Amino acid sequence: MAKRVYLFNEGNKDDRELLGGKGANLCEMTNLGLPVPFGFIITTNSCREFFQAGNKLPALLEQEYRVALDIVEKKMGARFGDPANPLLFSVRSGAPVSMPGMMNTILNLGLNDEIAAGLASKTGNPRFAYDSYRRFIQMFANVVMGVGGEKFEHELDKYKAARGKTLDVDMTAEDWQEIVSIYKTLVDFPDDPFVQLKKAVEAVFLSWHTPRAIVYREMNNIPEALGTAVNVQAMVFGNFGEDSGSGVAFTRNPSTGEHHFFGEFLFNAAGEDVVAGIRTPLPVEALRDRQPEIYDQLYKTQALLEKHYRDMQDLEFTVQEGVFYMLQTRGGKRTGRASVKIAVDMVNEGLITESEALMRVSPEHVEAFLHPMVDPDAKTDIVATGLPASPGGATGQVVFSAEEAEEMSARGASVILVRRETTPEDIHGMKVAAGVLTELGGMTSHAAVVARGMGVCAITGCGTLSVNYAQGTVTTDDGIVIKRGDIITLDGTTGEVMLGDIAKTEASSSDDFQTLLSWADKHRRLKVRANAETPADAAKARELGAEGIGLCRTEHMFFDADRIDVMRAMILAEDQAERQQYLDQLFTFQHADILELFRVMDGLPVTIRLLDPPLHEFLPHGDEDIAALAQRIGKPAEKIREISDGLAEVNPMLGFRGCRLSVVYPEITAMQVKAIITAAVDAAEQGHKPFPEIMIPLVVNVREIRLVTDIIENAIRAALEGKNVSIPYKIGTMMETPRATLGADRLADAVEFMSFGTNDLTQMTYGFSRDDVGKFLPAYLSKKLVENDPFVSLDQRAVGRLMEMAVKESRARKPGIKYGICGEHGGDPRSIRFCHELGLDYVSCSPYRVPIARIAAAQANVGEELLD
Repeated sequence: MAKRVYLFNEGNKDDRELLGGKGANLCEMTNLGLPVPFGFIITTNSCREFFQAGNKLPALLEQEYRVALDIVEKKMGARFGDPANPLLFSVRSGAPVSMPGMMNTILNLGLNDEIAAGLASKTGNPRFAYDSYRRFIQMFANVVMGVGGEKFEHELDKYKAARGKTLDVDMTAEDWQEIVSIYKTLVDFPDDPFVQLKKAVEAVFLSWHTPRAIVYREMNNIPEALGTAVNVQAMVFGNFGEDSGSGVAFTRNPSTGEHHFFGEFLFNAAGEDVVAGIRTPLPVEALRDRQPEIYDQLYKTQALLEKHYRDMQDLEFTVQEGVFYMLQTRGGKRTGRASVKIAVDMVNEGLITESEALMRVSPEHVEAFLHPMVDPDAKTDIVATGLPASPGGATGQVVFSAEEAEEMSARGASVILVRRETTPEDIHGMKVAAGVLTELGGMTSHAAVVARGMGVCAITGCGTLSVNYAQGTVTTDDGIVIKRGDIITLDGTTGEVMLGDIAKTEASSSDDFQTLLSWADKHRRLKVRANAETPADAAKARELGAEGIGLCRTEHMFFDADRIDVMRAMILAEDQAERQQYLDQLFTFQHADILELFRVMDGLPVTIRLLDPPLHEFLPHGDEDIAALAQRIGKPAEKIREISDGLAEVNPMLGFRGCRLSVVYPEITAMQVKAIITAAVDAAEQGHKPFPEIMIPLVVNVREIRLVTDIIENAIRAALEGKNVSIPYKIGTMMETPRATLGADRLADAVEFMSFGTNDLTQMTYGFSRDDVGKFLPAYLSKKLVENDPFVSLDQRAVGRLMEMAVKESRARKPGIKYGICGEHGGDPRSIRFCHELGLDYVSCSPYRVPIARIAAAQANVGEELLD
């Protein structure tokens, strides 16, 4: 039988998979000789055994942890369950990957009436003893017994109001004893400390499957199979008196990344008071003013831990009666801007390498440099200021619950989630909110930490606001009332709350960001292109580092108001001569747009897809719209209806589209190729270097490619006739049907490049209509019928297998043939990693995803090198 229980002196920081991140770091700090209250860890393997056994603790586990408990008692000089010399425990979760606040914790475990009296007698501090007891009852009832905390808070508020008390610090020992008696009427509470411990261990294991933990894992791609460890640690108490307290600190500023010690502290308070945001804490410098020796010890500890772990650390600590204790260290959650600054600074300081710096920055965090900020010159109606917990600018309608946020967001509204304080239960609302605003809490409260991790704008500790859930209002100190549905703007960089929609400025870069991107370019193999059709998109893509255009969707060039009717008239043409008349007009539009793309992408490849969508998508369908079009183009409405009905399809995504349009209407393809090549000629004559790549969409066999290639090459010869210029062009195909991927070796001989259109390839492999999948995919995800949305992150098992077969077999037939991907997956970091492993030459994504793709491509390469 594998060992299931480890003492804090039996593990180290490399045991994360077995002991969880929290437990491994407690062991590491113990090994470093730091003042860590002793304890033991129940392994993640035990958690998996627990679930496999139908939510029952593994046989003999209780015996094993009781042996460890005896050793902890000797180490701490106290006994669990002994009223004369009581030892209390905290019981906390600890997954291999940090999940702050997502699973359950129980503090002060081991108290009952007799032991609470003994603790009061031993410490000479009955107020502390009964304050700890009432906290334990409420926490145990909530976590283990499923009794909502609101019941307890209601009784406490009622008691305080009746006696004219406002704050917890106003409560006496007798008050807390009364509260304990009241609390015990609300729940059938177990008195036996060993029963309490067993139930707490079970509850922590079960918290792996709470809704908030599941949502967090899905958001952060954390495997469900990991499980959580259980950390059982001797309690120390920050709520012992005015020479005690609890704090949270970061070795660098988690919002800005600046290299200075940053933290918050509450005197005479338990750790959950700081983290939960129940009280607004003081800056950690307050500890230096009142207890300078403790502050000095803390400062030296944070410096030691950052140097040891070679990363910014998030610390939890407690002071009890003037004695300093470390309770936790972990890699600190940070904003995108902080993430980049810390990574670059640590390379410059010699702590880490460029490769390590790249692996420290989440690709999603790069978006912090790509999103708008509140324009400082446009700020008006500032009604409150809180703590700038997570930067950026956000505007939305006020909602007061996570459920409201989800409902409004699903209807397309931008929302600001306003709470007195957030709890882990609010995570599904925070996930969809544009911003989060809380009345209470600090820079290290739940709202701040989670928002920073998600890249959501947040302001916490806005004490000049008063939130009233029942009335659906938030009121400022000046009496301004903001109601549910009102629009407000948050500036998460300054902490300012403003009425209305305030103008934003475009996201700004930084020297550190550009440095990191230069390292990414140095360390990646995959090229990164952009999907772009307009000069503005192409220019933005090049500015953000795109190395060409991987997908120009030519049909998008025809949707402007002054062009769409020409396109419609071409589709409705009743003979080739009429069609050619309109194609000549479309040629002018297409030529001008493509010429501008060649100018912007001077010297870089531009992959231009021939017309792809079904023709009927361009046509109006309502009688009123048809009548209006008839008047504009001079064709009878009845004829438009007749032709439109003839083009209508039962399943258009599998119908008359892609290369099938070239087969039936070769003149459309000829016009497009003429526009591409003559634009390239004009660009070359203007001193630019155009590199057109013509891409044939939706093929199923090589005969289609050969037929369409003949059309293309004939059009190219006609366009170049009499021109004294050579245009380097390539002809390739989009790999978006399963049959194309299965016959890729035969297609390879007829093309110079292949690009996976993974949107359609996913659609056809799954048999899921990407336009209708929203009706059932949420149920598939919640019931675990699919692991991820396959249109967001590439399905490597099936779609990926088709891609792998295509690459392997076509390159065996034609070594060196170029491969790319141009579906939406080209900007997804997990999909990019797969494309790197597959050996593709490039990915193509939307312009604003280009920096993310550059980072992700570098991480894929660096990660592979580290494995080697």
